[in-house]
Amino acid sequence: MLLKSQEHLSVLKVIIITALLIIFTSSLSVSTDVDDSLAYIWPLPAQFSSGNDTLSVDPALCLSVSGKGSGLKIVEEAFERYKAIIFEHEVEGVNSHSVFNNFRKRRSRGFDIGTLKIVVHSDNEELQLGVDESYTLLVAKNEGLSIIGEATIEANTVYGALRGLETFSQLCSFDYDTKSVLVYKAPWYIQDKPRFAFRGLLIDTSRHYLPVDVIEQIIESMSYAKLNVLHWHIIDEQSFPLEVPTYPNLWKGAYSKWERYTVEDAHEIVSPKGINVMAEVDVPGHAESWEETFNSFASNLNPRTVVHNWLGGGVCPKAVAKGFRCIYSNQGFWYLDHLDVPWDEVYTAEPLEGISDPSNQELVLGGEVCMWGETADTSDIQQTIWPRAAAAAERLWSRREAISTGNITLTALPRLHYFRCLLNRRGVQAAPVLNKLVQVYGSEAAFCMPTREEYVCSQQPGAVL
Repeated sequence: MLLKSQEHLSVLKVIIITALLIIFTSSLSVSTDVDDSLAYIWPLPAQFSSGNDTLSVDPALCLSVSGKGSGLKIVEEAFERYKAIIFEHEVEGVNSHSVFNNFRKRRSRGFDIGTLKIVVHSDNEELQLGVDESYTLLVAKNEGLSIIGEATIEANTVYGALRGLETFSQLCSFDYDTKSVLVYKAPWYIQDKPRFAFRGLLIDTSRHYLPVDVIEQIIESMSYAKLNVLHWHIIDEQSFPLEVPTYPNLWKGAYSKWERYTVEDAHEIVSPKGINVMAEVDVPGHAESWEETFNSFASNLNPRTVVHNWLGGGVCPKAVAKGFRCIYSNQGFWYLDHLDVPWDEVYTAEPLEGISDPSNQELVLGGEVCMWGETADTSDIQQTIWPRAAAAAERLWSRREAISTGNITLTALPRLHYFRCLLNRRGVQAAPVLNKLVQVYGSEAAFCMPTREEYVCSQQPGAVL
């Protein structure tokens, strides 16, 4: 009798698994294309146009830099980083005699893009609030007017060139059929600049220590979404992990002697990477004092004071009405440790809400999403930051008119799905945008059902499916 019951249970499990497989395949069948009308660039550029050509990119892509900034090392270093990203499927260190490379050379008929030309008009490398980050990007088919096909980035500063490099890298897609990098929907003509000067992310190393390499990974991932300020909340009442040579006893307040930052560590973190690292040292503690200072003592503040809106809505309108500059971080939407806030609420939170006067709007420097550290550590901080931080990043970079019209489920969500997949491909452990779990009770496993997001990961926008 027991044997029969076990047989029935096994049959039931087979039926359940078969049913799930049917659901799995049917879910794929309804999600077999990507909306070709969308531009899969995140954040959305200010102005752009595209066409119907598909261009190939030479894996030996060359860099040509001109203008006053042609001698700046930061451009060359960034190009090498992005080249490694774009051609991630190249076999590193394999020489020209490899079987794979010889095979590809035999079938290759030349490439449409062999050179990336970057023109930088200024040799000033100073990274400060309000630095010009605008750029123009042109990617067009070689019509025989030049021997080598070229994509061109033109920018006033190196930081505009870095933003243009990120956009160019997002246009490049690896095609698994031809095993080559392609640019779909060319020619591309993009004129881009940020909506706000301050586009920040806060990390908190006082509640949970983060190793230096993790912080550097976060800084690199920020550049993918064109965020430009890392607010490093180093110290609070819980721990003091930073070395201060003139007060050597202070970092005894770290959680342990292994969870500390030396002066050399701090120097490495704040070294130029195209992201402005704003280090905050609170003594004796944060104590919710900043915003309260404005609320209670606004008349006593220096006119150059910047009010940071942390705790709730309505603060930025009051601050700019009194002539102060303001940064928006409303905790109801932009505190990333609040896991119950979905992507769309992060996306639609508006720093200029309640501010209609153009002169007052100019006093809003931008905004900052906050990764407070009470509930996140090294093991899950990237999943908690991304992809919701990217939703805020587009709000801060892109034109309000372009991203606030229409149904964002149709205009923004597919692109955010794709950007999350891009982060994953680049080694960033970004969580799913929509995480749906279907459990089958009575069985021994919980099955995570595929979503449109997972299928989008495998598709190339603009490709013929």
